[in-house]
Amino acid sequence: MLKVMDFKRLSVALLLGVTAASPNPKPQVSIPATPSIPGVTEPLGTSLPPGIILQPPTPPLPDPVPNYTPSEIKPKKIGFFFAGAGDNEHADFLASYSLDDDTFGTLLRVVDLPTSGNSPHHLGASHDGTVLWGGGLLSLLKTQNTGYYFDVSDVYNPAYKKSDIATLSSIADEVRAKPDGGFFFTYMGSAVGTSPGRLVETDANYNIIHQYPEDVPGVLSVLDQQFDPHGLSIDWDKNIILTSDFVSPITILKPSVEIVHANTLRLWDLPSRTIINTITIPNGGGIQDVKFIPGNPDSAALATAVHLGQVWIIYPFKKDANGNQGTAELFYDLGDNARDTVAIFSDITEDGKYAYFTYTTGNHVAALDISDINSPKRLDDPDEDQPITGPHYVKVTPDQQHLVVTDYFLQTGDIGLINTPADYKAQYIDINPDGSLSFNRSIDFQKDFENRGGAKPHSSVIYDLSDPANPKWL
Repeated sequence: MLKVMDFKRLSVALLLGVTAASPNPKPQVSIPATPSIPGVTEPLGTSLPPGIILQPPTPPLPDPVPNYTPSEIKPKKIGFFFAGAGDNEHADFLASYSLDDDTFGTLLRVVDLPTSGNSPHHLGASHDGTVLWGGGLLSLLKTQNTGYYFDVSDVYNPAYKKSDIATLSSIADEVRAKPDGGFFFTYMGSAVGTSPGRLVETDANYNIIHQYPEDVPGVLSVLDQQFDPHGLSIDWDKNIILTSDFVSPITILKPSVEIVHANTLRLWDLPSRTIINTITIPNGGGIQDVKFIPGNPDSAALATAVHLGQVWIIYPFKKDANGNQGTAELFYDLGDNARDTVAIFSDITEDGKYAYFTYTTGNHVAALDISDINSPKRLDDPDEDQPITGPHYVKVTPDQQHLVVTDYFLQTGDIGLINTPADYKAQYIDINPDGSLSFNRSIDFQKDFENRGGAKPHSSVIYDLSDPANPKWL
């Protein structure tokens, strides 16, 4: 049985080894995709017995029959979805769909990755909306690149751009665009999937330039207390960053028998990219997500504690009893149906009035009116049997009138401990005038990608071109 201390010792040894060997390690590399050799590479991808974690970096299997004809319609509302092939052998991909009322669910384009088995995770758009980045959660297991970039300067004809891999980190998670170009990402694990992870930064040309923390006190801090950043939120006006620690990635894979969850968030100084303080939610059991509340005068943020099934409010400028900056207080208990539901993700409307939370194995989307921060009100029935299975990633659309929820979190199969049920749909849920929700439409990825063994859509980016002079994307 692998023990937590073993993971930590391995992390320290790797970190110290890399630092000693290279005082200024090159922050990124790019691993060339393995070329396809008919009759040779295909059998390799299916020949390993169950339970073998590391997989050969074989190329994706070719599609036996093309599954769609590109559509030439030009909808005003477009959903981009980052999805994995259901069989983990065909190419993972970016798919675009119409979200217009009259053509809803029409598949527009499919852009294949040059790789498979990545477990596509979060997706985000650059500040100018011309580039999408998608991260591969389990790309490490095939020794292939973990970050994938797409050119969407023409949203009706997206194209694959490039990929990369960071030298000190892996297990890609959340993404935020920088106003001057480029991205920040959270990578939940080290280069071999252990703790600590990293906060990764690119330049405006989408080259990885830093993997934080890089200062000695910061490195010592993340070695001393579990650092596996998943959630990421940035207040550009107040110059602060919040990251939330979820799980030690390697512990979700066998032969581990227990997932090691974290209970902490890190408050960062944006200009220096250094950690100000570690904020603890006692017995949180995985702080999966954190988001600043738009317009809140105290720069308060909401964080999700998965074991507790609770939402906590983070005040980044308040001082705790010891004079340390940053405090956490219980904000709302989502109830028994939300406890230990593997994942709780969130989004908040741009006016800061409504917050939405998915809890995956609870098969539920919760809605809160947070317009009075001191008295949040529940807008959904926690006992309602919603027509949804395995909801995870949630995105408020640019027009603030809908939620896009993808019904898939993670399935590691025989090699891991997490295999959440899913219906593999993208739900398009109406936001009513009072902030409550109405379920009425969805896109079925299993049906559209039968030739790949179905598909597993994890995340989305939504473009709204209703006003051509003022396009929006979220």
